[in-house]
Amino acid sequence: MKTKLFILFQHIVPQHLLSRLVGKIADSTTPWIKNTFITQFAKKYRVNMSEALIEEPTAYPTFNAFFTRALKEDARPIDSSANSIVSPTDGAISQIGSIDHGRIFQAKGRGYGLSTLLGGYEHLATPFKNGYFATIYLSPRDYHRVHMPIKGTLIETVYVPGDLFSVNQTTAENVDQLFARNERLVAIFETEVGPMAMVLVGAMIVAGIETVWSGQEAPAIKKPVLTHFTPQVSDPITLDKGEEMGRFKLGSTVVLLFGPEAIEWVEQLKAESPVKLGESIGHMGSNNATQAPPQHDNTLSADYTSSESRSV
Repeated sequence: MKTKLFILFQHIVPQHLLSRLVGKIADSTTPWIKNTFITQFAKKYRVNMSEALIEEPTAYPTFNAFFTRALKEDARPIDSSANSIVSPTDGAISQIGSIDHGRIFQAKGRGYGLSTLLGGYEHLATPFKNGYFATIYLSPRDYHRVHMPIKGTLIETVYVPGDLFSVNQTTAENVDQLFARNERLVAIFETEVGPMAMVLVGAMIVAGIETVWSGQEAPAIKKPVLTHFTPQVSDPITLDKGEEMGRFKLGSTVVLLFGPEAIEWVEQLKAESPVKLGESIGHMGSNNATQAPPQHDNTLSADYTSSESRSV
């Protein structure tokens, strides 16, 4: 009964309005407001401040600054093996495995389409069909910056508007196509094992998704926004393994995608396995040579009928 009520609440509550209100509170610099929320949050979720660069919770100017806090330099060593794929963040594996003919496993009896996850763009989905995926859930107490699993150069991004359901395991087991219906940012990188997608999924009361190249990612337009990062119009954005690529202001989930034969996941990893930023979660497969970016026709699948494109 509790589960049914929890899911029903998420369906009827004004998700975006609630998230905007929480976002305003999270950005408040009023001492009694931000200190109350920070101290109560840190206590409830038993946040380990000893690994934070600034250990005193109330020293942060806002709740969001506390939530996206930096860690001490040696808090998360990055696996230095040349062929390793590392966890992009702290959290727990929600699901991990292979992409089955364009379908990604979400929970028992539930899945979602690869193309839908990537905003409906078939040219983005094609390289990952029959490839590999890992879904990593960030709990409230976790470190909420997202880092590179492998060195890559940014090729394209898609900002996809959508719902803001919670992304915890209960919701994953009870809401169809959860990660392909929530608001999300898709970032496509070219790596030495071919294309890699990092999908940052928003959630209930998530106040924002940021990237190191664009800051806050929140286009006002209510349809997918495709952005090309081409050498002709911008300097290449290349990030090393372990380098920060973005962060969540509350929430959420990261979905990693690789192509066929590109990588192999660590065999011991399964649903609910805890992971830490920088730990090896896989290694390069046989497809370990740098590949040229695919030719794009920017054709939308049947999931969407229109889009906006821009270049930076």
